[in-house]
Amino acid sequence: MKMKMHKKFGKAFLILSLAGFILSSCSGKKTKNEQYNAVLTLALRSGVYANVIEKTIGDFEKENNVSCNILKLEEDELHQKVASDAGLALGSYDLCMVDGSWMAEYTDKNVLANLTKLGYDLDDDVIPATKTICYRDENLYLVPYGGNVTVLLFNKLFVKDAGYRPEEIESLEDIYKICDYTKKHHNLGFMYRGDTANNIVVDFLPILRSFGGWVVDENNQPTVNTALAKEAMDFYLKLIKTGRAAKKDDLIAAIANKSAAIGIGWPGWYTPTNNSSMDYIALTGKRSESSPAYNANIYGIWTLGIPKNSQNKEYAVKLLAYLMEPERQKASVDLGGVPCRYSSLKDREILAKFPQYEAVGRALESGVYRPVMTQWTSFYTILGKEMDLIIKGEKSIDQGLEDAQLQLEKMLSVVVGR
Repeated sequence: MKMKMHKKFGKAFLILSLAGFILSSCSGKKTKNEQYNAVLTLALRSGVYANVIEKTIGDFEKENNVSCNILKLEEDELHQKVASDAGLALGSYDLCMVDGSWMAEYTDKNVLANLTKLGYDLDDDVIPATKTICYRDENLYLVPYGGNVTVLLFNKLFVKDAGYRPEEIESLEDIYKICDYTKKHHNLGFMYRGDTANNIVVDFLPILRSFGGWVVDENNQPTVNTALAKEAMDFYLKLIKTGRAAKKDDLIAAIANKSAAIGIGWPGWYTPTNNSSMDYIALTGKRSESSPAYNANIYGIWTLGIPKNSQNKEYAVKLLAYLMEPERQKASVDLGGVPCRYSSLKDREILAKFPQYEAVGRALESGVYRPVMTQWTSFYTILGKEMDLIIKGEKSIDQGLEDAQLQLEKMLSVVVGR
């Protein structure tokens, strides 16, 4: 009797052991007795940026015997979490996405590791203008990963009806003529984003750049109350009078559905096809046909960096190099990635499948980062508020931009004439 019970117990134990082994093998997860070389935590911008990396890192994990935990965070949460974690001796993150406008703050707070000292640098295949905020004192701290940049969205039929082909939209004057014609003969011309201070400013920046102006000088001092800024604002008022303000989704729908002609947008908003009613091109940066061309496409590039207090820098820099490899960047396009590499954006096979990347490549080549300053959020809040009052007719251009300049100088502790 005892022997029978023992045999049953042995069989049951064997079955349970086999079941556990099978489940462990099928899951692909490490058991408690196995160890990874490292467990990396990645703080990434939620959406296509994080999704592309998530779908790309499997081979890296296997080859290096590491596990990657991905945190998908909205912009503000990502910004705050990485910045606040920098004060800890042992950091929580090993790789992080960084918006270009955070670079000054992160540098001041000593958030990022020096990639040059870790043995990594960018090659010549990366579009030069996208590198400009990645270095400090000739040392690399960030790499441009997600090539987000402003483009000119337009309705194909309205552009044609106004007597233009897309490649003939060479200046701001051409944009205005199309929008004015559409307003008079159809419905709305130019759609602009007037829902937040940030959106108002970013929508205006390509116009200001095309006039040769900018919101700060080489020392990051405000230059919003200048003759160039006033001329650009006057043109912008004329342009937006052909249309109306709209949130992102409404702006896209209006242009796609033949309710409006043109708007400033981002490639991630819309993927045109040959049958689409809407398409996009890079802004030329020219005010008129005879004007010089300025870099006028505004960067929203998501860069990658390694926190200085990462506990796994050796594997973090390997992962960074892995993600930036030219062939892997090419492969990311099928997943929705937008590399900042010539080898991807000029690849014939990629352009045959995704012709819109030609426009994105042009925009990235002639792009500019928003001012790199720790006070940029306060800066655009002040400027956007005053611009909103100008747009609503509650202040003149002269008064609104003068008030903005004075507030910005006070905020930045600038003494006029000093």
